[in-house]
Amino acid sequence: MSKDTKKDQMSVFQSAIADNLGPIASLIDDDSVSEIMINGPDEIFVEKSGKIVKAEGVFFEDEDALRAAINAVAGSVGRRISDEEPRLDARLPDGSRIHAVLPPMSRKGTTVAIRKFFKSEMTFKNYVQLGALPVNAAQFLDASMKLGKNILVSGGTGSGKTTLLGLLTGRIPPGQRIIVIEDSTELKVDYEHVVFFETRMADDQGTGEVSIQDLVVSSLRLRPDRIIVGEVRGSEALELIQAMNTGHKGCMGTVHANAAPEALTRLQALAQGGDSKISETALIMQIASAIDLVVQVSRYSDGSRRVHSITEVLGLDEKERYIVQDIFKMSRLIKQPDGKLKGQLEPFMEPTFMAEIEDNGMPIPRSQFKSNKKKAA
Repeated sequence: MSKDTKKDQMSVFQSAIADNLGPIASLIDDDSVSEIMINGPDEIFVEKSGKIVKAEGVFFEDEDALRAAINAVAGSVGRRISDEEPRLDARLPDGSRIHAVLPPMSRKGTTVAIRKFFKSEMTFKNYVQLGALPVNAAQFLDASMKLGKNILVSGGTGSGKTTLLGLLTGRIPPGQRIIVIEDSTELKVDYEHVVFFETRMADDQGTGEVSIQDLVVSSLRLRPDRIIVGEVRGSEALELIQAMNTGHKGCMGTVHANAAPEALTRLQALAQGGDSKISETALIMQIASAIDLVVQVSRYSDGSRRVHSITEVLGLDEKERYIVQDIFKMSRLIKQPDGKLKGQLEPFMEPTFMAEIEDNGMPIPRSQFKSNKKKAA
């Protein structure tokens, strides 16, 4: 896309904002607001510093005004939303994401969420300084990236999965070819040789769709060293798992789950949704072999987003259940007088690849971990 085309798109979008989203223009311009949630014309909430609060005195005139605004925004990015297609999911020219659902599916009126895109660049060092990850855990993840471990980043909506995935991608050693695949481009990656792929929805005639699964299949033919899937949400999970098991070290993706075992089960369920006739036993064995680490991120009650645990996948037990072991896990969190939670991620159990870390001269002391002679499921 040329710079002139991007400028034209931005101009149309900005006009749509000014002409139709006037009631929330101040929220869009407010850098302290990370997400805007519209639950019908007269109920608007925002996320500030990780907490959701009601935006007082901000509302649309009526449902027709809100509906017209969303129609205009959709049109400004070449999409449409209507009674026949009552859902909109799009990336806006400024990088923000918008999702909308129309009545009668949305009973309070047109419901919209705008997740804003911030241009300030987060670095791995900033991430540590913000308290999202302690130094020793950051060093461990850095080493895991250099060793080419396959990593699944797991967490709930708004927990910071995409942010962490982008930061980890930036820790890949130089000289490799990375292919990043997303529904809508969100990942910020600081790396020399990276190719970005984005899906495409079907047109009005129902043709021309390009899915994440299609792009994963194509990427395997484009000589990638590592494949990064922004969010694994469908049958592309199977292709990613198989890529991890066929020599593509250091692949990554994110899934929605609340704990490491749930993340593996979620990945399994997504892979089973494909057309492949692979047996459940074979699939479970492939997942246990493919995934080395699950990094769980969480959004806490004080609004903070932190890494909750770093867990190694150790295989399967005799009942074909995933065996996992926390390498780092969150300590007890104690609420302080100011409402902040005190506690941090702490080393727990020695990883099985500790010798590999030492053989590569990485400055991670074995002594910080407990003995790994007993592996817990």
